[in-house]
Amino acid sequence: MSDNTPESNQDSGSDTNSENKSFSEKYSDVMGKINETLGTIDWTQMGKYGKAAGIIAVVVIAQIIIKVVIDTINFFPILPGLLELLGVVVVGQWSWQNLRTSENREAVLEKVQNLKKTYLG
Repeated sequence: MSDNTPESNQDSGSDTNSENKSFSEKYSDVMGKINETLGTIDWTQMGKYGKAAGIIAVVVIAQIIIKVVIDTINFFPILPGLLELLGVVVVGQWSWQNLRTSENREAVLEKVQNLKKTYLG
């Protein structure tokens, strides 16, 4: 145990400057420091941060909506199987139309290369 009694701990801390100030003086000091700090910020750059925060918020909301839709679809037992079958049919149809002949395969490869150049440089 310590040798200090609670009375001695209270006496040692009562001499500080912050405890002698009233609440309004402390509030004024804190607000002054906050205003000084905010005055040093370059507010012209805040547009970038606002856009980034907006994009992040939209992505989070979209993910929540997508999750709700997928959970609703999974709630009905027959829908997931039908959607998988639909996906297989669509992929098969696209493959038949675009990969059946060598000219079509070359056209698909050319489109992929153009997209790669456009977006990846």
